[in-house]
Amino acid sequence: MLRERLVDLDEETRRLVWSIVDPPYTHHNASAQVFADGADRSVFIWIADFLPNELAGRAAPLIEHALSVIKRTLEPERLGQ
Repeated sequence: MLRERLVDLDEETRRLVWSIVDPPYTHHNASAQVFADGADRSVFIWIADFLPNELAGRAAPLIEHALSVIKRTLEPERLGQ
């Protein structure tokens, strides 16, 4: 398990920033933000910056899994729309 630190939460801009503070990361900073895309759509942007680069192969499947959970959770069919 890795500890994360909340860096910023801005409800007005719908942006969350956090950092993983445990090894094996020597640097980690991530943000997620939601943007309106018309009247009934949104765009979700997740940016992750970390070192060492060799962790990309380990991090990518975790990020993909998290994105699939977010997508399933927020899809209009699930929300009854």
